[in-house]
Amino acid sequence: MNDKIPGTRWVRVIAPILIACIMSFMDRVNISFALPGGMEQDLGITSQMAGVASGIFFIGYLFLQIPGGRIAVYGSGKRFIAWSLVAWAIVSIATGFVTHEYQLLTLRFILGVSEGGMLPVVLTMVSNWFPEKELGRANAFVMMFAPLGGMLTAPVSGAIIAALDWRWLFIIEGLLSVVVLIIWWLVISDRPEEARWLPAREREYLLAELGRERQARQEAEPVANAPLKAVFRNKGLMRLVVLNFFYQTGDYGYTLWLPTILKNLTGASMAGVGMLAILPFIATLAGIYVISLFSDRSGKRRLWVRISLYSFAAALLASVLLRDHIVAAYIALVVCGFFLKAATSPFWSIPGRIAAPEVAGSARGVINGLGNLGGFCGPYLVGVMIYLYGQNVAVCALAASLLLAGTMTFLLPKGCDLSATDSHKTPAPDAAPRHI
Repeated sequence: MNDKIPGTRWVRVIAPILIACIMSFMDRVNISFALPGGMEQDLGITSQMAGVASGIFFIGYLFLQIPGGRIAVYGSGKRFIAWSLVAWAIVSIATGFVTHEYQLLTLRFILGVSEGGMLPVVLTMVSNWFPEKELGRANAFVMMFAPLGGMLTAPVSGAIIAALDWRWLFIIEGLLSVVVLIIWWLVISDRPEEARWLPAREREYLLAELGRERQARQEAEPVANAPLKAVFRNKGLMRLVVLNFFYQTGDYGYTLWLPTILKNLTGASMAGVGMLAILPFIATLAGIYVISLFSDRSGKRRLWVRISLYSFAAALLASVLLRDHIVAAYIALVVCGFFLKAATSPFWSIPGRIAAPEVAGSARGVINGLGNLGGFCGPYLVGVMIYLYGQNVAVCALAASLLLAGTMTFLLPKGCDLSATDSHKTPAPDAAPRHI
Protein backbone atom coordinates (compact mmCIF):
# COMPACT_ATOMS: atom_id res chain seq x y z
CA MET A 1 0.00 0.00 0.00
CA ASN A 2 2.97 2.33 0.65
CA ASP A 3 3.98 1.98 -3.03
CA LYS A 4 0.59 2.96 -4.36
CA ILE A 5 0.78 5.82 -6.89
CA PRO A 6 -1.85 8.56 -6.35
CA GLY A 7 -4.49 8.77 -9.08
CA THR A 8 -5.39 12.45 -8.85
CA ARG A 9 -5.16 12.79 -12.65
CA TRP A 10 -8.22 10.58 -13.16
CA VAL A 11 -10.37 13.28 -11.55
CA ARG A 12 -8.52 16.51 -12.33
CA VAL A 13 -7.88 15.65 -16.00
CA ILE A 14 -10.54 13.21 -17.15
CA ALA A 15 -13.49 14.90 -15.39
CA PRO A 16 -13.15 18.41 -16.93
CA ILE A 17 -12.33 16.93 -20.34
CA LEU A 18 -15.42 14.75 -20.13
CA ILE A 19 -17.63 17.68 -19.10
CA ALA A 20 -16.35 19.87 -21.96
CA CYS A 21 -16.84 17.04 -24.47
CA ILE A 22 -20.39 16.45 -23.22
CA MET A 23 -21.14 20.13 -23.78
CA SER A 24 -19.77 19.98 -27.32
CA PHE A 25 -21.90 16.91 -28.05
CA MET A 26 -25.05 18.58 -26.74
CA ASP A 27 -24.41 21.64 -28.91
CA ARG A 28 -23.92 19.58 -32.07
CA VAL A 29 -26.88 17.18 -31.69
CA ASN A 30 -29.58 19.36 -30.10
CA ILE A 31 -30.68 20.20 -33.65
CA SER A 32 -31.86 16.59 -33.97
CA PHE A 33 -34.57 17.43 -31.41
CA ALA A 34 -35.20 20.97 -32.64
CA LEU A 35 -36.00 19.85 -36.20
CA PRO A 36 -38.95 17.55 -35.38
CA GLY A 37 -39.79 19.82 -32.42
CA GLY A 38 -40.98 22.74 -34.55
CA MET A 39 -37.95 24.08 -36.41
CA GLU A 40 -38.82 22.30 -39.66
CA GLN A 41 -42.30 23.84 -39.69
CA ASP A 42 -41.23 27.33 -38.56
CA LEU A 43 -38.41 27.63 -41.10
CA GLY A 44 -39.97 25.54 -43.88
CA ILE A 45 -37.17 22.98 -43.92
CA THR A 46 -37.44 19.85 -46.13
CA SER A 47 -35.91 16.47 -45.21
CA GLN A 48 -32.99 17.09 -47.59
CA MET A 49 -32.30 20.52 -46.06
CA ALA A 50 -32.61 19.00 -42.58
CA GLY A 51 -29.89 16.56 -43.55
CA VAL A 52 -27.68 19.40 -44.78
CA ALA A 53 -28.34 21.45 -41.63
CA SER A 54 -27.40 18.48 -39.44
CA GLY A 55 -24.34 17.54 -41.45
CA ILE A 56 -22.81 20.87 -42.51
CA PHE A 57 -21.40 21.07 -38.99
CA PHE A 58 -18.84 18.48 -40.06
CA ILE A 59 -17.64 20.50 -43.03
CA GLY A 60 -16.66 23.29 -40.67
CA TYR A 61 -15.39 20.64 -38.24
CA LEU A 62 -12.55 19.85 -40.64
CA PHE A 63 -10.72 23.18 -40.47
CA LEU A 64 -9.13 23.15 -37.00
CA GLN A 65 -8.36 19.43 -36.70
CA ILE A 66 -4.66 19.60 -37.57
CA PRO A 67 -4.00 23.03 -35.96
CA GLY A 68 -5.77 21.84 -32.82
CA GLY A 69 -3.66 18.71 -32.57
CA ARG A 70 -0.45 20.70 -33.06
CA ILE A 71 -1.46 23.31 -30.49
CA ALA A 72 -2.09 20.56 -27.94
CA VAL A 73 1.37 19.08 -28.61
CA TYR A 74 3.41 22.30 -28.69
CA GLY A 75 1.15 24.89 -27.04
CA SER A 76 -1.82 24.96 -24.66
CA GLY A 77 -4.83 22.75 -25.21
CA LYS A 78 -6.36 24.36 -22.13
CA ARG A 79 -6.50 27.81 -23.77
CA PHE A 80 -7.65 26.36 -27.09
CA ILE A 81 -10.68 24.65 -25.53
CA ALA A 82 -11.44 27.73 -23.39
CA TRP A 83 -11.76 29.94 -26.48
CA SER A 84 -13.76 27.18 -28.18
CA LEU A 85 -16.27 27.20 -25.34
CA VAL A 86 -16.73 30.95 -25.75
CA ALA A 87 -17.46 30.42 -29.45
CA TRP A 88 -19.89 27.54 -28.77
CA ALA A 89 -21.88 29.69 -26.37
CA ILE A 90 -22.20 32.61 -28.81
CA VAL A 91 -23.15 30.44 -31.79
CA SER A 92 -25.65 28.33 -29.86
CA ILE A 93 -27.46 31.37 -28.44
CA ALA A 94 -27.51 33.01 -31.88
CA THR A 95 -29.12 29.86 -33.34
CA GLY A 96 -32.11 30.50 -31.11
CA PHE A 97 -32.84 33.67 -33.09
CA VAL A 98 -32.61 32.38 -36.69
CA THR A 99 -35.49 33.20 -39.05
CA HIS A 100 -34.27 31.55 -42.25
CA GLU A 101 -32.76 28.18 -43.13
CA TYR A 102 -29.62 29.76 -44.59
CA GLN A 103 -28.94 31.56 -41.33
CA LEU A 104 -29.16 28.14 -39.67
CA LEU A 105 -26.72 26.62 -42.17
CA THR A 106 -24.22 29.44 -41.57
CA LEU A 107 -24.34 29.09 -37.80
CA ARG A 108 -24.08 25.30 -37.96
CA PHE A 109 -20.99 25.65 -40.15
CA ILE A 110 -19.41 28.15 -37.72
CA LEU A 111 -20.22 25.83 -34.81
CA GLY A 112 -18.39 23.05 -36.64
CA VAL A 113 -15.32 25.27 -37.07
CA SER A 114 -15.33 26.26 -33.41
CA GLU A 115 -15.60 22.64 -32.25
CA GLY A 116 -13.18 21.30 -34.86
CA GLY A 117 -10.08 21.01 -32.70
CA MET A 118 -11.87 19.49 -29.73
CA LEU A 119 -11.17 15.77 -30.13
CA PRO A 120 -7.52 15.89 -31.27
CA VAL A 121 -6.79 18.40 -28.51
CA VAL A 122 -8.34 16.37 -25.70
CA LEU A 123 -6.90 13.06 -26.96
CA THR A 124 -3.45 14.63 -27.06
CA MET A 125 -3.96 16.09 -23.58
CA VAL A 126 -4.94 12.64 -22.32
CA SER A 127 -1.79 11.15 -23.89
CA ASN A 128 0.21 13.79 -21.96
CA TRP A 129 -1.15 12.43 -18.70
CA PHE A 130 -1.57 8.66 -19.05
CA PRO A 131 1.04 5.99 -19.81
CA GLU A 132 0.31 3.31 -22.43
CA LYS A 133 -0.96 0.82 -19.83
CA GLU A 134 -3.69 3.28 -18.79
CA LEU A 135 -4.33 5.03 -22.10
CA GLY A 136 -6.99 2.67 -23.46
CA ARG A 137 -9.17 3.09 -20.41
CA ALA A 138 -8.50 6.83 -20.18
CA ASN A 139 -9.63 7.19 -23.80
CA ALA A 140 -12.68 5.06 -23.03
CA PHE A 141 -13.71 7.42 -20.22
CA VAL A 142 -13.32 10.40 -22.55
CA MET A 143 -15.33 8.67 -25.30
CA MET A 144 -18.19 8.28 -22.87
CA PHE A 145 -18.95 11.94 -23.61
CA ALA A 146 -21.19 10.86 -26.50
CA PRO A 147 -23.55 8.55 -24.57
CA LEU A 148 -23.53 10.81 -21.51
CA GLY A 149 -24.23 13.78 -23.75
CA GLY A 150 -27.01 11.84 -25.43
CA MET A 151 -28.51 10.85 -22.10
CA LEU A 152 -28.58 14.50 -21.03
CA THR A 153 -29.56 15.98 -24.38
CA ALA A 154 -32.50 13.66 -24.97
CA PRO A 155 -34.65 14.36 -21.88
CA VAL A 156 -33.49 17.96 -21.42
CA SER A 157 -34.09 18.91 -25.05
CA GLY A 158 -37.43 17.14 -25.15
CA ALA A 159 -38.55 18.83 -21.93
CA ILE A 160 -37.41 22.33 -23.01
CA ILE A 161 -39.19 22.03 -26.35
CA ALA A 162 -42.34 20.70 -24.68
CA ALA A 163 -42.35 23.46 -22.03
CA LEU A 164 -41.07 26.37 -24.15
CA ASP A 165 -40.01 25.89 -27.77
CA TRP A 166 -37.01 24.94 -29.92
CA ARG A 167 -35.51 28.46 -29.78
CA TRP A 168 -35.10 28.30 -26.01
CA LEU A 169 -33.36 24.95 -26.45
CA PHE A 170 -30.40 26.63 -28.17
CA ILE A 171 -30.37 29.65 -25.84
CA ILE A 172 -30.37 27.63 -22.61
CA GLU A 173 -27.79 25.10 -23.77
CA GLY A 174 -25.62 27.96 -25.05
CA LEU A 175 -25.61 29.50 -21.59
CA LEU A 176 -24.49 26.15 -20.15
CA SER A 177 -21.27 26.48 -22.17
CA VAL A 178 -20.35 29.51 -20.04
CA VAL A 179 -20.70 27.43 -16.87
CA VAL A 180 -18.52 24.69 -18.38
CA LEU A 181 -15.92 27.31 -19.37
CA ILE A 182 -15.52 28.37 -15.73
CA ILE A 183 -15.10 24.75 -14.57
CA TRP A 184 -12.60 24.02 -17.35
CA TRP A 185 -10.38 27.02 -16.63
CA LEU A 186 -10.25 26.43 -12.88
CA VAL A 187 -9.55 22.69 -12.93
CA ILE A 188 -7.55 21.48 -15.95
CA SER A 189 -3.79 21.61 -16.66
CA ASP A 190 -2.02 20.80 -19.92
CA ARG A 191 0.82 18.63 -18.61
CA PRO A 192 2.07 17.07 -15.35
CA GLU A 193 4.95 19.58 -15.21
CA GLU A 194 2.46 22.47 -15.06
CA ALA A 195 0.03 21.07 -12.48
CA ARG A 196 0.62 22.56 -9.03
CA TRP A 197 -2.13 20.37 -7.60
CA LEU A 198 -0.35 17.14 -8.60
CA PRO A 199 1.15 15.12 -5.70
CA ALA A 200 4.93 14.84 -5.94
CA ARG A 201 4.96 11.02 -6.16
CA GLU A 202 2.39 11.04 -8.93
CA ARG A 203 4.37 13.68 -10.86
CA GLU A 204 7.60 11.67 -10.54
CA TYR A 205 5.83 8.51 -11.66
CA LEU A 206 4.26 10.20 -14.70
CA LEU A 207 7.42 12.00 -15.82
CA ALA A 208 9.47 8.81 -15.54
CA GLU A 209 6.91 6.53 -17.22
CA LEU A 210 5.92 8.91 -20.02
CA GLY A 211 9.58 9.83 -20.63
CA ARG A 212 10.54 6.18 -20.95
CA GLU A 213 7.73 5.52 -23.42
CA ARG A 214 8.61 8.59 -25.50
CA GLN A 215 12.25 7.54 -25.70
CA ALA A 216 11.29 3.99 -26.70
CA ARG A 217 9.04 5.28 -29.50
CA GLN A 218 11.69 7.69 -30.77
CA GLU A 219 14.21 4.86 -31.01
CA ALA A 220 11.73 2.61 -32.83
CA GLU A 221 10.09 5.17 -35.16
CA PRO A 222 12.06 6.57 -38.11
CA VAL A 223 9.40 9.28 -38.69
CA ALA A 224 9.88 10.93 -35.29
CA ASN A 225 10.68 14.32 -36.76
CA ALA A 226 8.70 13.87 -39.98
CA PRO A 227 6.62 16.76 -41.38
CA LEU A 228 2.87 16.62 -41.84
CA LYS A 229 3.22 14.98 -45.26
CA ALA A 230 4.50 11.87 -43.46
CA VAL A 231 1.00 11.44 -42.08
CA PHE A 232 -0.46 11.31 -45.57
CA ARG A 233 2.27 8.95 -46.75
CA ASN A 234 1.54 6.50 -43.95
CA LYS A 235 -0.76 3.85 -45.44
CA GLY A 236 -1.94 2.72 -42.02
CA LEU A 237 -3.07 6.22 -41.06
CA MET A 238 -4.84 6.73 -44.39
CA ARG A 239 -6.72 3.47 -43.92
CA LEU A 240 -7.81 4.73 -40.51
CA VAL A 241 -9.13 7.86 -42.23
CA VAL A 242 -11.22 5.78 -44.65
CA LEU A 243 -12.44 3.52 -41.85
CA ASN A 244 -13.40 6.50 -39.71
CA PHE A 245 -15.25 8.12 -42.63
CA PHE A 246 -17.58 5.14 -43.10
CA TYR A 247 -17.88 4.71 -39.33
CA GLN A 248 -18.93 8.31 -38.74
CA THR A 249 -21.37 8.12 -41.66
CA GLY A 250 -23.22 5.39 -39.78
CA ASP A 251 -22.64 6.88 -36.34
CA TYR A 252 -24.00 10.37 -36.95
CA GLY A 253 -26.59 9.18 -39.42
CA TYR A 254 -28.04 7.18 -36.52
CA THR A 255 -27.42 9.77 -33.78
CA LEU A 256 -28.80 12.86 -35.54
CA TRP A 257 -31.86 11.09 -36.94
CA LEU A 258 -32.65 8.92 -33.89
CA PRO A 259 -35.35 11.30 -32.51
CA THR A 260 -37.08 11.37 -35.90
CA ILE A 261 -36.81 7.58 -36.25
CA LEU A 262 -38.28 7.10 -32.78
CA LYS A 263 -41.05 9.59 -33.44
CA ASN A 264 -42.02 7.84 -36.69
CA LEU A 265 -41.78 4.41 -35.07
CA THR A 266 -43.81 5.13 -31.93
CA GLY A 267 -45.82 8.28 -32.68
CA ALA A 268 -44.78 9.65 -29.27
CA SER A 269 -44.61 13.36 -28.34
CA MET A 270 -41.23 15.11 -28.23
CA ALA A 271 -41.10 14.69 -24.45
CA GLY A 272 -41.81 10.97 -24.95
CA VAL A 273 -39.18 10.72 -27.68
CA GLY A 274 -36.68 12.35 -25.34
CA MET A 275 -37.33 9.67 -22.73
CA LEU A 276 -37.17 6.84 -25.28
CA ALA A 277 -33.81 8.14 -26.52
CA ILE A 278 -32.21 7.75 -23.08
CA LEU A 279 -31.96 3.94 -23.10
CA PRO A 280 -29.88 3.66 -26.31
CA PHE A 281 -27.32 6.05 -24.81
CA ILE A 282 -27.25 4.14 -21.52
CA ALA A 283 -26.45 1.08 -23.63
CA THR A 284 -23.68 3.10 -25.32
CA LEU A 285 -21.97 3.61 -21.96
CA ALA A 286 -22.00 -0.13 -21.37
CA GLY A 287 -20.72 -0.81 -24.87
CA ILE A 288 -17.75 1.54 -24.53
CA TYR A 289 -16.71 -0.01 -21.22
CA VAL A 290 -17.18 -3.65 -22.24
CA ILE A 291 -15.40 -3.39 -25.59
CA SER A 292 -12.54 -1.31 -24.15
CA LEU A 293 -12.09 -3.99 -21.46
CA PHE A 294 -11.96 -6.82 -24.01
CA SER A 295 -9.66 -4.78 -26.25
CA ASP A 296 -7.18 -4.00 -23.47
CA ARG A 297 -7.15 -7.57 -22.17
CA SER A 298 -6.65 -9.20 -25.57
CA GLY A 299 -4.62 -6.41 -27.20
CA LYS A 300 -6.49 -7.17 -30.44
CA ARG A 301 -7.52 -3.64 -31.37
CA ARG A 302 -8.49 -4.44 -34.96
CA LEU A 303 -10.69 -7.39 -33.99
CA TRP A 304 -12.78 -5.44 -31.50
CA VAL A 305 -13.21 -2.51 -33.84
CA ARG A 306 -14.47 -4.99 -36.46
CA ILE A 307 -16.84 -6.80 -34.08
CA SER A 308 -18.31 -3.50 -32.89
CA LEU A 309 -18.94 -2.15 -36.39
CA TYR A 310 -20.42 -5.37 -37.78
CA SER A 311 -22.70 -5.70 -34.75
CA PHE A 312 -23.85 -2.07 -35.11
CA ALA A 313 -24.73 -2.73 -38.78
CA ALA A 314 -26.60 -5.94 -37.89
CA ALA A 315 -28.67 -4.15 -35.24
CA LEU A 316 -29.62 -1.38 -37.72
CA LEU A 317 -30.81 -3.99 -40.22
CA ALA A 318 -32.76 -5.75 -37.46
CA SER A 319 -34.56 -2.50 -36.59
CA VAL A 320 -35.80 -2.37 -40.21
CA LEU A 321 -36.79 -6.03 -40.43
CA LEU A 322 -38.72 -5.72 -37.15
CA ARG A 323 -40.37 -2.40 -38.00
CA ASP A 324 -43.88 -3.87 -37.70
CA HIS A 325 -43.14 -4.89 -34.10
CA ILE A 326 -42.57 -1.64 -32.23
CA VAL A 327 -41.06 -3.12 -29.06
CA ALA A 328 -38.70 -5.43 -30.97
CA ALA A 329 -37.62 -2.61 -33.31
CA TYR A 330 -36.96 -0.35 -30.31
CA ILE A 331 -34.84 -3.08 -28.68
CA ALA A 332 -32.82 -3.29 -31.91
CA LEU A 333 -32.24 0.47 -31.73
CA VAL A 334 -31.04 0.06 -28.13
CA VAL A 335 -28.59 -2.62 -29.33
CA CYS A 336 -27.43 -0.08 -31.92
CA GLY A 337 -26.75 2.22 -29.00
CA PHE A 338 -24.58 -0.45 -27.32
CA PHE A 339 -22.28 -0.63 -30.34
CA LEU A 340 -22.60 3.06 -31.35
CA LYS A 341 -19.32 4.16 -29.75
CA ALA A 342 -17.92 0.76 -28.74
CA ALA A 343 -15.25 0.87 -31.45
CA THR A 344 -13.89 4.25 -30.39
CA SER A 345 -11.65 3.11 -27.53
CA PRO A 346 -9.71 0.45 -29.49
CA PHE A 347 -9.78 2.68 -32.59
CA TRP A 348 -8.19 5.71 -30.91
CA SER A 349 -5.57 3.49 -29.26
CA ILE A 350 -4.26 2.63 -32.75
CA PRO A 351 -2.82 5.97 -34.06
CA GLY A 352 -0.21 6.13 -31.31
CA ARG A 353 1.07 2.73 -32.44
CA ILE A 354 1.39 3.88 -36.05
CA ALA A 355 2.57 7.50 -35.68
CA ALA A 356 5.45 8.84 -33.59
CA PRO A 357 4.54 11.11 -30.64
CA GLU A 358 5.67 14.26 -32.50
CA VAL A 359 3.20 13.63 -35.30
CA ALA A 360 0.49 11.93 -33.23
CA GLY A 361 -1.40 15.19 -32.62
CA SER A 362 -1.47 15.97 -36.34
CA ALA A 363 -2.29 12.35 -37.16
CA ARG A 364 -5.30 12.40 -34.84
CA GLY A 365 -6.41 15.65 -36.43
CA VAL A 366 -6.18 14.20 -39.94
CA ILE A 367 -7.98 11.00 -38.98
CA ASN A 368 -10.71 12.79 -37.06
CA GLY A 369 -11.10 15.68 -39.50
CA LEU A 370 -11.21 13.76 -42.78
CA GLY A 371 -12.99 10.82 -41.19
CA ASN A 372 -15.66 13.04 -39.72
CA LEU A 373 -16.68 14.21 -43.18
CA GLY A 374 -18.82 11.12 -42.75
CA GLY A 375 -20.63 13.17 -40.13
CA PHE A 376 -21.87 15.32 -43.01
CA CYS A 377 -22.53 12.43 -45.39
CA GLY A 378 -24.48 10.35 -42.86
CA PRO A 379 -27.21 12.87 -41.97
CA TYR A 380 -27.40 14.12 -45.56
CA LEU A 381 -27.62 10.56 -46.90
CA VAL A 382 -30.49 9.80 -44.51
CA GLY A 383 -32.32 12.99 -45.49
CA VAL A 384 -32.07 12.22 -49.21
CA MET A 385 -32.96 8.54 -48.78
CA ILE A 386 -36.00 9.38 -46.67
CA TYR A 387 -37.18 11.81 -49.33
CA LEU A 388 -36.60 9.38 -52.23
CA TYR A 389 -37.18 5.92 -50.79
CA GLY A 390 -38.34 6.16 -47.17
CA GLN A 391 -36.82 5.74 -43.75
CA ASN A 392 -36.14 1.97 -43.98
CA VAL A 393 -33.90 2.29 -47.04
CA ALA A 394 -32.06 5.14 -45.31
CA VAL A 395 -31.28 2.96 -42.30
CA CYS A 396 -30.06 0.13 -44.59
CA ALA A 397 -27.68 2.60 -46.27
CA LEU A 398 -26.19 3.44 -42.88
CA ALA A 399 -25.73 -0.29 -42.16
CA ALA A 400 -23.89 -0.69 -45.49
CA SER A 401 -21.51 2.11 -44.54
CA LEU A 402 -20.74 0.42 -41.21
CA LEU A 403 -20.07 -2.89 -42.96
CA LEU A 404 -17.53 -1.13 -45.18
CA ALA A 405 -15.88 0.39 -42.11
CA GLY A 406 -15.64 -2.99 -40.41
CA THR A 407 -14.13 -4.57 -43.51
CA MET A 408 -11.39 -1.90 -43.55
CA THR A 409 -9.96 -3.41 -40.36
CA PHE A 410 -8.65 -6.35 -42.38
CA LEU A 411 -6.35 -3.89 -44.21
CA LEU A 412 -4.82 -2.33 -41.08
CA PRO A 413 -1.23 -3.30 -40.18
CA LYS A 414 -0.61 -5.91 -37.51
CA GLY A 415 1.26 -3.32 -35.49
CA CYS A 416 -2.10 -1.85 -34.50
CA ASP A 417 -2.47 -4.73 -32.03
CA LEU A 418 -0.44 -5.17 -28.88
CA SER A 419 2.26 -7.81 -29.30
CA ALA A 420 3.10 -10.48 -26.77
CA THR A 421 6.05 -8.33 -25.68
CA ASP A 422 3.78 -5.32 -25.19
CA SER A 423 1.33 -7.42 -23.19
CA HIS A 424 4.17 -8.63 -21.00
CA LYS A 425 5.22 -5.08 -20.27
CA THR A 426 1.68 -3.83 -19.74
CA PRO A 427 -0.28 -4.82 -16.59
CA ALA A 428 -3.66 -6.41 -17.11
CA PRO A 429 -6.59 -3.99 -17.14
CA ASP A 430 -7.88 -5.23 -13.83
CA ALA A 431 -4.63 -4.10 -12.26
CA ALA A 432 -5.28 -0.46 -13.17
CA PRO A 433 -7.44 0.45 -10.15
CA ARG A 434 -4.28 0.34 -8.02
CA HIS A 435 -3.32 3.61 -9.70
CA ILE A 436 -6.76 5.20 -9.68
